[in-house]
Amino acid sequence: MSLKGFNDTFLKACRGEEQDHVPVWYMRQAGRSQPEYRKIKETHSLFDITHDPELCAYVTKLPVDQYNTDAAILYKDIMTPLPFIGVDVEIKSGIGPVIHNPIRSSKDVEQLGELNPEKDVAHVIETIKLLRTQLSVPLISFGGAPFTLASYMIEGGPSRNYHKTKAFMHAEPKAWQRLMDKLGDMTIAYIRAQINAGSQAIQLFDSWVGALSLADYNQFIKPVMERIFKEIRTDGVPLILHGVGTPHLMPEWKNMPVDVIGLDWRTPIGEARRIGITKTVQGNMDPSLLLAPWPVIEKEAKAILDEGMKSNHFIFNLGQGVFPEVNPDTLKRLTTFIHDYSREYKQQKKGSK
Repeated sequence: MSLKGFNDTFLKACRGEEQDHVPVWYMRQAGRSQPEYRKIKETHSLFDITHDPELCAYVTKLPVDQYNTDAAILYKDIMTPLPFIGVDVEIKSGIGPVIHNPIRSSKDVEQLGELNPEKDVAHVIETIKLLRTQLSVPLISFGGAPFTLASYMIEGGPSRNYHKTKAFMHAEPKAWQRLMDKLGDMTIAYIRAQINAGSQAIQLFDSWVGALSLADYNQFIKPVMERIFKEIRTDGVPLILHGVGTPHLMPEWKNMPVDVIGLDWRTPIGEARRIGITKTVQGNMDPSLLLAPWPVIEKEAKAILDEGMKSNHFIFNLGQGVFPEVNPDTLKRLTTFIHDYSREYKQQKKGSK
């Protein structure tokens, strides 16, 4: 049952219920390419914005108002909780997260503290509560998955190969397990606080886990991911798992206790279905195509929709996030096309019954 004026299409798709159109939202839709956001960034850092609930709520809501997306995703960074457990992290423009005290030993792992969400991320909680009074679509909150967070913490920043992370994982298995336990506890506390504040769906970004082999994933990562999802599943909101370069992990992800699996452009929706994924899938347009002429974008969107709409378990999204060069008008036009094309398809399907 939905509130009057509230668009619950996204939540219905998470549950595989019938909708009158395919819901759409875009990863990193808040900020990046919007001129209003760029203006704010001239005088405010990411830290400034996220610690000002009214400003953060404005940035979060902006793409919903401009593009007419079916969900909002809270504007923040996956690094948000790390400083409170002892990680000296700085977000550097053009680089990303830089860790000034990278993990090099079991001693470094043991020095990590615990997150107290009500105290440490009170600004996040307040922003969520504020948004729930402003939004007419569901609010998605998120967190970084343990491997992705650990990769930054061990490498000291972004990496192309994750050599240090993989070496630590194999050379220090006990310390690695301890790190996963600590990050797992932090993630559960952080996500649960966001749900209690009013978030209506949760996405866990395991952005870089595709760098691991299936064997390493099963041994070193899968146990903590199952624990996190089993714990927060009791809170009753849809759970989304998303990664990049993860086709080889799909046989394991299909059994993960989540509601939605995010696909990047390397995993066709049809292939995901063929390997037995019956859950809702989310994706999976290559964001690079957003720079192409409209006929190219429309053709790709139509192909994704035609495959995705074979089931009610489908949410349209990108295979990764919006980047700064994308024209906001393109996202608005794409959203309108997805809504119109899918609504016509569903009406015809209903009429043929």
